[in-house]
Amino acid sequence: MDDKTKELAKGKNFAALTTLFADGRAQTNVMWIDADDKHLLINTEVHRQKYKNLARDPRVTVTVIDASNPYHYAEVRGRVVEEVRGPEARAHIDELSEKYTGGPYQPEVKSERVLLKVAPDYERFN
Repeated sequence: MDDKTKELAKGKNFAALTTLFADGRAQTNVMWIDADDKHLLINTEVHRQKYKNLARDPRVTVTVIDASNPYHYAEVRGRVVEEVRGPEARAHIDELSEKYTGGPYQPEVKSERVLLKVAPDYERFN
């Protein structure tokens, strides 16, 4: 993953995650975002439609938008290559909440948290 993408994803910037329904229609959700050295990191719950879409078809587009300049962004097309559940996924949503809100994650977890690792196939910057 390019350092420019990683820098945007590790900052306090939001991302637009696009997944595909079974019939090919797109669904886009505004998400908190993170990154490790090789992947964009998305945290969701298994009962949500975006997860159901990704479980069936791991292809995604993620656009990370610079909060200080929305005309500066990174577009990543790739696929989910790994899922992490359990305490690690729960700890990660708390880390994201600290980054974005300054406090622990407040909403009730309704099903199970899952950390999705997205490997880029294509990256574009503006």
